Amino acid sequence: MNAPVNLKDLEVGYDVPALPGMDEADIQTPCLILDLDALERNIKKMGDYAKAHGMRHRAHGKMHKSVDVLKLQQELGAACGVCCQKVSEAEVFARGGIKDVMVSNQVTDPAKIDRLARMPKLGARVLVCVDDPENVKALSDAAVKHGTQLEALVEIDCGAGRCGVSTSQDVVNIAKLIDAAPGLKFAGLQAYQGAMQHMDLYTDRKEKLDAAIAQVADAVQALKAQGLECDIVGGGGTGSYYFESNSGVYNELQCGSYAFMDADYGRILDENGKRIDDGEWENALFILTTVMSHAKADKAIVDAGLKAQSVDSGLPVVYGRDDVEYLKCSDEHGVVADPEGHLKVNDKLRLVPGHCDPTCNVHDWYVGVRGGKVETVWPVSARGKAY
Repeated sequence: MNAPVNLKDLEVGYDVPALPGMDEADIQTPCLILDLDALERNIKKMGDYAKAHGMRHRAHGKMHKSVDVLKLQQELGAACGVCCQKVSEAEVFARGGIKDVMVSNQVTDPAKIDRLARMPKLGARVLVCVDDPENVKALSDAAVKHGTQLEALVEIDCGAGRCGVSTSQDVVNIAKLIDAAPGLKFAGLQAYQGAMQHMDLYTDRKEKLDAAIAQVADAVQALKAQGLECDIVGGGGTGSYYFESNSGVYNELQCGSYAFMDADYGRILDENGKRIDDGEWENALFILTTVMSHAKADKAIVDAGLKAQSVDSGLPVVYGRDDVEYLKCSDEHGVVADPEGHLKVNDKLRLVPGHCDPTCNVHDWYVGVRGGKVETVWPVSARGKAY
């Protein structure tokens, strides 16, 4: 799906769920739809915020896995580039014309390192994260072999408990190795606190970020003492970007879910105790689903089940209605409580997925709608690129 798609060659239902010009009511389901007005407002809002706070925004491509969405984030939100989690994902964006691509993760497998080192030949600035001194030499050898340059950031574990080193001394040791390695350039720090993003309370999230910011500030000062400056001090998610952007330490945000919103993120509370999907961000991504059976008087069965979504962060929420509720799902079916019998067969519902990232990864297409009409159809460009 890296080559341009000629929609005229595609058949609705077999190849694609819709084509431009169709009514929303005629879209084949289950599929992902994007409210383009809401999406554009979200993107512009984040871009304006980042610029007003002197920050760059490197949009997280692992959320939408779409070259088209990323280009919209660059156009409307002035995103400086993209961050990805896997080499194959990054390759899709680089081949799609994105010129600044970060793998915000470790790359240690020799075959993956070799592919990463070839990626700058696609015309992209390529960055990668490191938390192991031995990884530095492997990356350097591959870059030298291919006559390219990779930029490397030292990753700090600032509370997520996953990858990254924990002390400023470890940061300095690895940064000095990168700085001295042929084919590599020291680019700065990756410091994303992922463990607190979905904490309900603003004050709880702030407490976690205050600790992370102090840790990162100490590492920046330790690097400066060795004559090493950070072009990038990156991190920040949809649940925390306001903390990093006011820290005086970070200079790059990596928010992703803000653009689409999902049910799990939407429930967290802002500084005033208000849900963030009720004013801060709008729901722009939906699973469109159709009622396929109403044999039970109090239940409607829809065609969006487990194969149409990820429920790791909870069930989807029926958008814009409080008279019906999505109760449970199996492979191909979703059960919707309809106690008053308001739904009928072939009615369509918009569902807000529990977790947008893995939900997007099980679909081939986004159907962009505006004013009840299909305006555009975009491939989920990096779908399945998990290696």
